[in-house]
Amino acid sequence: MKIHEYQAKELLREYGIPVPRGQVAYTPEEARKAFEQLGSPLAVVKAQIHAGGRGKGGGVKLVRSAEEAEAAAKAIFARPLITHQTGPEGQPVRVLLVEEGSDIATELYLGLAVDRELGCPVVMASAEGGVDIEEVAAQTPEKILKEPVDPALGLHAYQARRLAFGVGIPAKSVNAAVKVMVALAKLFVEKDCSLAEINPLILTGDGKVVALDGKMNFDSNGLYRHPHVSQYRDLGEEDPREVEASKHGLSYIALDGNIGCMVNGAGLAMGTMDIIKLHGGEPANFLDVGGGATTDQVREAFRIILQDDAVKAILVNIFGGIMKCDVIAEGIIEAARTSEIGVPVVVRLEGTNVERGRKLLEESGLALVPADGMEDAAKKVVEAAGGAK
Repeated sequence: MKIHEYQAKELLREYGIPVPRGQVAYTPEEARKAFEQLGSPLAVVKAQIHAGGRGKGGGVKLVRSAEEAEAAAKAIFARPLITHQTGPEGQPVRVLLVEEGSDIATELYLGLAVDRELGCPVVMASAEGGVDIEEVAAQTPEKILKEPVDPALGLHAYQARRLAFGVGIPAKSVNAAVKVMVALAKLFVEKDCSLAEINPLILTGDGKVVALDGKMNFDSNGLYRHPHVSQYRDLGEEDPREVEASKHGLSYIALDGNIGCMVNGAGLAMGTMDIIKLHGGEPANFLDVGGGATTDQVREAFRIILQDDAVKAILVNIFGGIMKCDVIAEGIIEAARTSEIGVPVVVRLEGTNVERGRKLLEESGLALVPADGMEDAAKKVVEAAGGAK
């Protein structure tokens, strides 16, 4: 789950990390009032969307009066914000953060993510703050310093000091930087984050360390432990199909291809997408119906897949363990009878009650394409979707 910058800063503030004063605005008039209440000669009006690159897309504007704040808000609200992460259609802006200006002397990068090879969170710091950290990682990876974090012990102060000196923080500001790093690592572990970034982390003219921006993602499987964080979820920022799928207990992620996938089990779903690509096709989605899906869930899965106009064929790949093949077959039949599928459907069934499932499909009178094994299924669905790309 992703959250907005202003929400991330609420959590940063909760953990004692300094952030600029700011107010949320939902209208241009509220942006005007926010500027007046902040009482700062300079403020920043920032679009709040779940995507990076807001500044380059025109979603971050410096203002020096209440009138400028209102005008900037009107301009940002007027059109979808297009960045390198939103795609060409952009993302509508529904909320702004109006924040006091800061005296920026130095911009740094600070972030945490899970290192799969080390099997633990890793703190990353760089003197190259305020820019696309992905470019730094790709072109000059040596400029990103890293320290592993023991989830039970947190980030040690000596590790934080090593990072602080490594990115060039002056001695007078090192202790403040250490506190920020240790606190961010604590937040990351305690709140079940999958990503926590401060970019930029700034040094002000008088040597203070301040989080000028904040980005956080959370492990959805851990949200039940954090009801307060769960309330930050903004459904308007998510793909409507993914939201709908979650309501029915389905795991769905939209992709850019034209072959819809309905599979039980995340591992089999990944394998299914891989073999589709191996044979020249492009998956349109990741959809895991889980190990115990009902007929109703299978029907809903079909409906969600078909909401994507790009889908030209569907592959149903089921290995029956807990999930019985006859239940999947009944769901396919029910979906075909209650909705217009309109595209070829390739079905590969193996496992529990497979013969009964195949018989149900054969006797249904539906124009389904049976497949014998994953490779046969992949070849047939790629052909049905128009051939290899």
